[in-house]
Amino acid sequence: MELAAVEFTIMTINSVLKKKFLVVGIRHEITELKVELESMRSFLRVANKCNNDQNESFDFWVAQVRDAAYKAEDVIDEFVYHIEDIRGRDGGFKGFFHRFLHFPKEIYVRFFTAFKFYQIKEEIKEIATRSKRYDIGHIEEGSSSDPTPKWVQNIEESSFFVKENEVVGKERERSMLLRWLMDEEEPQRAVVSVVGMGGLGKTTLVANAYNDHEVKRFFDCFAWVTVSQNYVIEDLLRRLIIDFCYGKNDQLAHFDLKTMGYKQLAETLVQVLQKKRYVVVLDDVWTDNIWMQINVALPDGKNGSRVIISTRKEDVAMYPFGVTSHVLHSQPLTEDQAWTLFCNKTFSNEPEKACPPDLEDIARDMVKRCAGLPLAIVALGGLMASKERSELKWRAVHNSIEWHWRDNPRLEVVKTILFLSFHDLPYCLKKCFLYCCRFPEGDYWVGGGRLIRMWVAEGFVEERKGFTPEEVGKSYLKELISRSLLQVRKSNTLLGAKQCRLHDLMRELALFISDKENFSSIYDLQAGIENERRPRRLCLLHPIDGSTPMFAPNMSHVRSFAAFNFCDNPTLSLDSFLSSFRLLRVLELRDAPIDHVTTTIGKLFNLRYLNLSRTRLKELPESMWRLRNLQTLDIRETNIEELPSGMHRLRKMRHLLTYCTGRMEEFEYIVGKRVSSTISKLKSLQVVNCIEANDEIIKRISKLTQLKRIQLTNVRETDGIELCSSIGKMKLLRHLLVMATNENEFLALDALPHSSIPPVLRKLTLVGRLKRVPSWFPLLRNIIYLHLHWSQLAEEDPIQYINGLPNLEHLALVNAYDRGKVKLCFYEGFPKLQDLFLVIFHDLGEIIIANGVMPSLVRMKLHVCGELKKVPRGIEHLTKLEELGLKDVSHELIDSIRGEQSVDYAKVKHIPAINHSYKINGRYEYESLSRA
Repeated sequence: MELAAVEFTIMTINSVLKKKFLVVGIRHEITELKVELESMRSFLRVANKCNNDQNESFDFWVAQVRDAAYKAEDVIDEFVYHIEDIRGRDGGFKGFFHRFLHFPKEIYVRFFTAFKFYQIKEEIKEIATRSKRYDIGHIEEGSSSDPTPKWVQNIEESSFFVKENEVVGKERERSMLLRWLMDEEEPQRAVVSVVGMGGLGKTTLVANAYNDHEVKRFFDCFAWVTVSQNYVIEDLLRRLIIDFCYGKNDQLAHFDLKTMGYKQLAETLVQVLQKKRYVVVLDDVWTDNIWMQINVALPDGKNGSRVIISTRKEDVAMYPFGVTSHVLHSQPLTEDQAWTLFCNKTFSNEPEKACPPDLEDIARDMVKRCAGLPLAIVALGGLMASKERSELKWRAVHNSIEWHWRDNPRLEVVKTILFLSFHDLPYCLKKCFLYCCRFPEGDYWVGGGRLIRMWVAEGFVEERKGFTPEEVGKSYLKELISRSLLQVRKSNTLLGAKQCRLHDLMRELALFISDKENFSSIYDLQAGIENERRPRRLCLLHPIDGSTPMFAPNMSHVRSFAAFNFCDNPTLSLDSFLSSFRLLRVLELRDAPIDHVTTTIGKLFNLRYLNLSRTRLKELPESMWRLRNLQTLDIRETNIEELPSGMHRLRKMRHLLTYCTGRMEEFEYIVGKRVSSTISKLKSLQVVNCIEANDEIIKRISKLTQLKRIQLTNVRETDGIELCSSIGKMKLLRHLLVMATNENEFLALDALPHSSIPPVLRKLTLVGRLKRVPSWFPLLRNIIYLHLHWSQLAEEDPIQYINGLPNLEHLALVNAYDRGKVKLCFYEGFPKLQDLFLVIFHDLGEIIIANGVMPSLVRMKLHVCGELKKVPRGIEHLTKLEELGLKDVSHELIDSIRGEQSVDYAKVKHIPAINHSYKINGRYEYESLSRA
C-alpha cells in the first residue's frame, strides 16, 4: 500500500503541474520532488514482487516512504487551497483588487511551500541513503517467490483424503458435480468449473467427487495437479503424465521427461491419452492463460472425458473454453450446516459429537463469525478442541476472537489462504479492497454506485483514455467480485453489482492489513484514537450513545471520515469536529442524527464526496458554493426541499442525488428538489436524481451533454415539445424518469423524433397519464427496464408495442390502464424478461400467459388486484419462476393455491417462494404460501 501512497502523490503533482498559474516560482522544487518520488516508486514496484513480508527493517523503511508521500500530499493540498482562495474569485475590477491586496500573502505562500518541498525532498533522499547504509530492502536476482507457502499447498491437497461422510453441507453441489462428470449424453470433452472465495471447500468438494467409486469405474485414467499462482507449464505437464501413467512404470520408462520441452511434453500427453476416457483436475487456478497452454495436450476422443477446474476467479470459470462447459458456484454453509461441521471437528471424540449445553451459546456465536466458511469452521473447531471444556476458557476465546483470527498460530492457515487473494491483486485494486472494510460487519450491504463514487473521490481510480472515472471504477468493482473478494446481491444487467459487502473473515483480513499499513483506522469512543499514527482515513463503527466524538485540534492529515451505527435519539454536532478536518476528501454521514449544517462546511475546500442522506436536514447552508472540488452530493431521503442558489458554482459536480421515495402504490412515489435553472452550468454532471422541472430547466438541461441519468418531476403537458427536444440532445443518456405534476396531468412525449432517441437508453420510467403509447416505444431496442406508472391508458395496450423488445428484463405496470381492464394477455415475446410487476388493476379478472412467452421470468408480483380470483393462466409454463409476490389480492386467489389440496396448487408448486402480504387493522401482515 506504500506504493499506492507514492503513486497518488505523483498523480497529484502532475495535476498541479498542468495549472501554470499555480506553479509560478515553485516549478523547480515540485518537479525535483516528483523525480525523487518516481525513483521510489520504481524501487517499490520491484520490491513488492519479492518476499519482504517478514523483513521488519523493510517494513519500517516503506512506512517512512509512505509518510513522506503523505506529507507531500498535505503540502500540495494546503498550497492549492491558499492560492485558489486568493486567485479563485470573481473576475473584473473586484477580483483584481482582491488579488492585489493579497499579493504579499501569495508570495509568502509560494516561498513557504517551496521550502516545504525542499525539506520533503531532502527527507526522501535521507530515507534512500539510510536504506543503503543498512542494506534495507536488498533485492537479489530471482528473489521473487511463489506467494503460496508449501505448507499451505500441503494442507489444501490434504483435502484429497477427506472421506465422503466427513463432508458437511455440500451434498447438493456434490450431486450436481457427479451428474456433470458422468453424463453419458455428453460424449464431447467438457470443462466443469467450481468457483468461490478461498476457504469455501472447493478443493474438498472436487476431491470428494474425484475419489467417488462410481467415478473411478466410469473413467479410464485420472490426474490431479495443483496449479497455484506461479506455475510452470512444463512442470504441470510432467506431473500430469506421471499421474496418468501411475502404476505403469514400463510406459514411463520410455519417456525422458526431465529433458523434454513444452512441445514434446504436450505431444507425449496426447499420446498417453489417446482413446482413453480421462478426468483431470486443475486445482487452484488463478489465470485463464493456463487453458490456452494446456488445451492442446488434452485430446477430445468424443468419449466423455472431463476437465475440472477449481478457482477463486469468476473470469476463469466463465472463460470460453470452446467446448461444453458448466459452472458450479460454491456457496457458504448454512447456520445449521456450519454448526454440524464445528461439532464434528470439536467433539470428534465424543460419541454423539454434541456440544455441552453450557457452552452452546458461546460456541454458536463464534461459529456465526465464520459466516459459513468451512476452512474457518474447521480451524476454529481444531482450536476449541484443544481447550478445556469450561465456560471461562471458551468465553476468553470468544471475547478475543479477532486476535485469534489474526495472531493465533492454530488459525494461521485461514489468514494465509485468504491473504493469497489479496496478494494477487494489482495495487490499484488493493486499496479499493481495503476501503471496503470501513463499513460495518454483518448484514450491512453498500450500493455499488456509492462505493465507486467514494473510490473516485479518494483518488483510487486510475485515468484511462476514453473512459470516465466511474466506468473505470465499475471495472474495478466487477474485478473484485469476479475474484470472489466481494459478495454481491440484487445483481442485474442494468446496474451491475447492486449491493455488495466483504465476507466477515475477508473483512478481518482487510482490517488487519489496513491497520498494519496505516491505511485506515477505526475510532473507538471508549478507547480514543492514536493520533500519533496520523491515519488518512477514520471510521466510527461503534454505536454513538449521545456523546460527541472528540478529536485533536488539527486532523488535517485525515482525508476520509465516515460514521455508522448511530442510535436514534441524540443529535450530532458537525461543527464540534469538522473544523479539525480541513483537508477531507470524503465525508460519509448517512443516517447520522444531524439537524442542521452550518457555514463551517464551506471551509472543507478539498471535499469531493459528501453523503448526508437519510439525515434530519431541512436545508443546506449558502456556503456550499465554496466546495469547489465537490463531485458527489447525496441528500437523498432528507427533508431538504430546495438547494442553495450558489450550487451552479460547483463546476466539478458529477453526481447530484436528491430524491425521496414513497410507496409504489402511490402516484407520487418519488419526490424531487427545487433547484435553480443555473444548474445547466454544471457541465460535468452525469447524474441528476431528482429535481423539479420548470420552463427554464427544461430548456437548459440540453446543455448538460454528459448526463447519463436524469429524473424530472413536476412536468406539464405543455412542456412536451421542449422536453423532447432536450432529451434528443442527450446522446449519453442511460436512465430517464419523467413525472407529471399530478395524476391527472398528461405527459406529451410523442414529439421525440425517432432519430433522436438516446442510443444507449437502458432505463425508462414515465409517471403520469398517457393519451397513447409513444410511437417510438418499439424502437427501444436497448431498453432493459421499463416502468409505466399511472399511465391510465384507455384506448391502447402497451404490451403489443413492447413485447418484441429484445433486451427488456424488468417491466412494471402500475395503474397503467384506465378502469375497465378485465383481461391482460401476454401471447408472444418478452424473451429476456426476468421481473414482471403488475400493480393496481382494480377490475382485472384474468391474466393469460401463453406457453413459450417470458421463458426467463424469475420474479412476478401482483399487487392491488382485488378482482383477480386465480393465478395467471399459463403460470405453470414459467419454469424459471423463483418468486411470486401477492399483495392486497382477493381471498379467492389465495385460497386457490393455499395447501396441496387447493385447486391451483399444481400450477404453482414449482415456485420456491410464494409470499402473501395483507392488511389487518392498518398494518400489513405476511405469510408464506410456499411448499414445505
